[in-house]
Amino acid sequence: MKVSIVTAHYNSPEIARRQVLHYNQMDMTDCEVIFIDDGSDEDRNISSLSDIDVNFNFYVYETHDKAPWTQPKARNYGAGLAEGDYVICADIDHIIVQETLEVAKNPIGDVIRFRRQAAVLDEDGNFVQDYKILKQWGLLNRYFRRNLRLPPHGNSYIFKRDLFLSLGGVDERYCGTGRYPNREEIRLKRKLKELGDSVTIIDDDRRPWIYMMPNGKYCGDRDYNPFGYFHNLSRERNIGRLTNKQKRRKKNERPECNNPSA
Repeated sequence: MKVSIVTAHYNSPEIARRQVLHYNQMDMTDCEVIFIDDGSDEDRNISSLSDIDVNFNFYVYETHDKAPWTQPKARNYGAGLAEGDYVICADIDHIIVQETLEVAKNPIGDVIRFRRQAAVLDEDGNFVQDYKILKQWGLLNRYFRRNLRLPPHGNSYIFKRDLFLSLGGVDERYCGTGRYPNREEIRLKRKLKELGDSVTIIDDDRRPWIYMMPNGKYCGDRDYNPFGYFHNLSRERNIGRLTNKQKRRKKNERPECNNPSA
């Protein structure tokens, strides 16, 4: 079974470089990697990746779309270019390991979701879960107590390519509006539900692991960008704004007693 890894990239060239070095260390037989550069700034695109001696099938395409938050369009574009029977859709901060790749090569369903843990790729593309390193990246203590386990991500999965394309891929309606999060996976989930038992969705303990490099809310701050490796397009609109959880907490807080006679 041939597998295509489809990843949208925006202004995160160092992470993209580490991803390529990581794939160079894996058995990529019957696999291809497709990076879609989603309108990066000229000095932060991934043209420099052409200097790496790659030992797997690797393709870079560009959308040239400078509108804010067009990742769903880039993902659909990549899936359309893919040649794999299955596509692995993952974000640039996600790490795919050999075990996950083998599940995609020998799929047990039409759609296979992920369990998720924290990890990083070092400058040579090596997979790292060392606690001291993750601390340097800013990972919150509560995730250490959970054995580095992070909540699953709704728009990352292994998907039968023909099925993904027949359902129209992820939702592009809010591309270019700057709306974040735009929940591009919601309509796709609804269409899958309508198909009922005709589609096999693996969403239990058989799910493989995918790993995420800590940033954003997993480091305690919506604006957190460790070492400047990641783009901040998704966070620019949230700087200085409260999350929904923070709003609820603030609403439920009792006002302090102000007794002038005290």
